[in-house]
Amino acid sequence: MNSMYALILVRVGSTRLPKKCLLPFGKGNVLEHVCRRTEHFGFIPIICTSKESIDNPIARLGKQNGWQIFRGDIEDKIRRLRDACDHYGVRELITIDADDPFFDGRANMESLERLINSNLDMIKPPEEYYCGSMGFSLSYEILDRAVKERDTSHSEMMGTLIESLNGVKHETFIAPLTGMTKIRLTLDYIEDYHILCFILRELGPHVAPEKIKKFFNQNPDLFKLNWFRQVDWAQRQAASIAGYLPNIER
Repeated sequence: MNSMYALILVRVGSTRLPKKCLLPFGKGNVLEHVCRRTEHFGFIPIICTSKESIDNPIARLGKQNGWQIFRGDIEDKIRRLRDACDHYGVRELITIDADDPFFDGRANMESLERLINSNLDMIKPPEEYYCGSMGFSLSYEILDRAVKERDTSHSEMMGTLIESLNGVKHETFIAPLTGMTKIRLTLDYIEDYHILCFILRELGPHVAPEKIKKFFNQNPDLFKLNWFRQVDWAQRQAASIAGYLPNIER
């Protein structure tokens, strides 16, 4: 069986919630929790951060825990991922954001297995699942093509940029559960942090999405604590994509 790599994208320099990846979370901090969760579900984590001195705490934390680390371009996520694959000999990967402490481990594993056993270049996360559920399954070849054929210097819209490549073979993963579209489990704001800590305390570090869904159904007002932040995020995302598309082939 191929090794299953999860490349964890993380930086300290967040503006909306400073140093969010280092906030206390269970038996450690948010980044440690995410790395341990990836290991729990059978992935090999590789922490992908920047070369900037501000991200030195991330490198120290990874070294202390014995995790693999790669430091690359601060803005260019695609190049950072490609170069990390070069460094560690990775051919296929799933991306996990350190912002997403309750990602769906089984769904991400199924997505990466599907990529490995097909001729696809990319499998995108489903839009109709909870926010913070899944990453992108990617081949090394498509990352390398993107770096060589596009301006990836600002590759926040990674999926959109890769889709613009000629002949790219991709599909979207089908959400394994319904009824979770108004659940936001990503970390950008203090409201997100409070709700994530509450879920951790009540359900534990390795909780599955089925239990999260049941928990929200039993507490129907819970989503209101941070859902308004998702609306703000969606509006900014739409504006960013609209502004990004005209310049994507530069």
